[in-house]
Amino acid sequence: TGPMSSECLGNLLRITLSAEYFEDKYFSLFVVDQSGTAWELDEAMAAQCGYTVTYTTWRSIQFHASALSCHSHLEKDVFTVTIQIRASHTPDLSNATTHQKSASCHYGQWSPREIICESNYMEVSVRREVPQTIKDFVRDLPEDWTLVFPEAKLQAEDSIWQIVFHQPEEKRALLVSNAWSAGYGLNTTDSRVLLRVPYTAAQVQLLKVGVLLLAQQAARLCRSNQMPSLQDQGITFSVLRSSTLYKYQWVILMVDTAVACPVDGVDYTNKTITWTVPKYIPPLSAGMTSFKDVLVEAGVDLRKLSAKEMASRKYVLLNGLKAITMKIPIGAEGGYFKTSLSNGQLGVKYTINLFLKHQWEDNKWGLTKHTIIKKIETPFEQAEVAITNNLNLSAGLMNVTVGTFLPDAELVNLTIEGVVVAVPEAVQHGYLIHRTRYANGSKAYVIQVPLDAPSVKKEYMGEDMRAYTLNVTLTFITYPSSETFVVPVIALSAVRDAVLPSATGFCDGRNLHLIITRGNVDQNWLPFVSDWHLTQEAAQKYNYVLRDNGTHLAISVPFLSAHVSYEGFHTSAIKASFYLTLKDDITLAQRRDFSVSCVFPPSELIQCLPNGTVIITAIKLVGGEDLDTALFVLRDRQCKPSLVTENTATFKFNVNTCGTSRKFNSTTMTYENEVLYFRPGNDIPLYQLKFLCFYAVEQTADVQYESKKNPPPSMMPGSGCLALSLKLFKEKSYSEPYQESEYPVVKYLREALYFEVELLQPKDARLDLNLDDCWATNSQSQDSLPQWHILIEGCENNKDSYTTVFHKVNYSLRVKFPQHLKRFEVRMFTFVQDTSLLQE
Repeated sequence: TGPMSSECLGNLLRITLSAEYFEDKYFSLFVVDQSGTAWELDEAMAAQCGYTVTYTTWRSIQFHASALSCHSHLEKDVFTVTIQIRASHTPDLSNATTHQKSASCHYGQWSPREIICESNYMEVSVRREVPQTIKDFVRDLPEDWTLVFPEAKLQAEDSIWQIVFHQPEEKRALLVSNAWSAGYGLNTTDSRVLLRVPYTAAQVQLLKVGVLLLAQQAARLCRSNQMPSLQDQGITFSVLRSSTLYKYQWVILMVDTAVACPVDGVDYTNKTITWTVPKYIPPLSAGMTSFKDVLVEAGVDLRKLSAKEMASRKYVLLNGLKAITMKIPIGAEGGYFKTSLSNGQLGVKYTINLFLKHQWEDNKWGLTKHTIIKKIETPFEQAEVAITNNLNLSAGLMNVTVGTFLPDAELVNLTIEGVVVAVPEAVQHGYLIHRTRYANGSKAYVIQVPLDAPSVKKEYMGEDMRAYTLNVTLTFITYPSSETFVVPVIALSAVRDAVLPSATGFCDGRNLHLIITRGNVDQNWLPFVSDWHLTQEAAQKYNYVLRDNGTHLAISVPFLSAHVSYEGFHTSAIKASFYLTLKDDITLAQRRDFSVSCVFPPSELIQCLPNGTVIITAIKLVGGEDLDTALFVLRDRQCKPSLVTENTATFKFNVNTCGTSRKFNSTTMTYENEVLYFRPGNDIPLYQLKFLCFYAVEQTADVQYESKKNPPPSMMPGSGCLALSLKLFKEKSYSEPYQESEYPVVKYLREALYFEVELLQPKDARLDLNLDDCWATNSQSQDSLPQWHILIEGCENNKDSYTTVFHKVNYSLRVKFPQHLKRFEVRMFTFVQDTSLLQE
């Protein structure tokens, strides 16, 4: 009960550490001797001293101790082992909690020879017998020993003196101290001599033992002290042949301490584990001429199973003439599955901790007890991870169940859009993680993510359907091996909730306007005009106005511009259309088409200026795509267009040039010319646009007038929407403004800053833009302090060391209404408080 519990099995003790108590803790394991000294246990000490530590998939830890382990206390038929656990939540074991457990086991009749095959060591103990005749002899003086064997004076009175290893090529003797240094464990009690051998010891040999040898053959070979010549299909044993010499009074006694333990002998067929152990093991049978089975027992986790229990678990124990065989169905009760990885692939292995106890009688030893503890692990079997997506549409959640997983696998983090997030922090990204445990100890993980989470990708599928895709990678860790593996999770849900973008269009006197109301599927759709991506930079190049506030996309295009299509031309009207396409940002697949069409008067194509200058724009109609507007001419073919786009050609000339004809009547003077297009080598025009300019004939008249004070002009208050912009330009030419991606702009003190304020809407020539107050602040809030005025009531701030400079705005292709713009220059400055800069 509590953090630790214990069980006894013959000459072995098992202490189990509670999985629930020690979960998520760091700990060290110590063995406490009779004086109360705690010895920290490591792998080398465990193999030398008779301890074994194993882990199970349930995260419980099992500690095995031999009755003759280094620090066990033997008294009559009882051996006692004390262990100590220091556990903490930190790796350095600071503030560790100490738990101590003593457990005793009763072990009755010892056999003349007892062999234990643990997972990390082999142990043999033999009865320490002294002939009666030797007991009756009188002991010599100690100095007599020293004269014969000088090293013997270093040994205790009745202790092991040295060990001799029998190897095919030689015999080698080691004193006790040297054997301990080599990792061997040696000990004596009042009645036993013990040798413990790690599997990694230098003198250990691998020997194949054939299970097909008949008992008589084995006995014959043993009598002749020969090693059998065995087939490759034999079972491999770790073998150490040795003799141990110990002192008794004035004599040296020698005992056979050979030991052998099976290394393999396991087969996996038809979902069954078959474990075979030969009965006749040559190193253990040397010198014997008779053999008789006494007892065969088997069990799991050091617990013996009855025949009834084995049958209920479908175990089979066969005691044959030549070998003992156990058959265990893979997955049977008593074993467990554990998570395994192979080349990054997730899989499982079935593990079971079997033990086999074989007792036999022979003419050499009398009774031998051979206990084999065998951890069997099946080969890797790949496992698929089930991923189930259950959409909770009413709650707006994706519910994704991942698993099941074995108890030894734990989810530790998620990778969301390339960012690694620990499980407790996932909620900050909108992820809720629930762990579902099942009765057999396995578990699954449920991931809940809102449909509107940024990491859930939304994609338009067509009609009114949207696809929601969750793409997240889960990282797991296995215990106790601390291996990691990942499970990619891609969950797709189709929801009938798509809202497509819609559009409205209208025109004013000179522009076509298209306003697109965004839906919920077009956040990443891009506006295209034909195959031309309409960006802010591109829009400014063509003097288009493009505004996007996230919910609406508004485009304003002048009537005479490169991407307007002209679909009909009559003396009273011109039909102009502007087409816009929304395309997928990745595939560029066409998603939605919008257009606006309006009728404009032909007078929009011509300007007859009072100074006799004519500006005429010829347009190419839809269907005339093969016409090259750069080859348009006037009647005088030397007069070519001053501005050309794909669909227009603009001419600027004086009425007295370019073959212009004129006519007079009493009130007007009419100028006439034509825009023409000729095929090369053909004098018949393929395109002909005739245009006229009318000027009133000047008249002189006598007029009487009386000077009178006119009343001041009246103002009509009104309301409306004004769209304005404030831009910072790179140079005094005001040709290239800074784009959003270029901010923040770095300037140094006294460098010039060129600002432009523009009235964007409405485009009404009667309006003038005037600047009243203009000020700078130290933060983005226009009401924050401190402030410095750049303009005061439209004038420079005379307190400035470098006063503001105004720049004149002239008419250009970009500037149709100079009165709608104001430009001024300010020298770079910084805010100072006392003598300290508030900002660089």
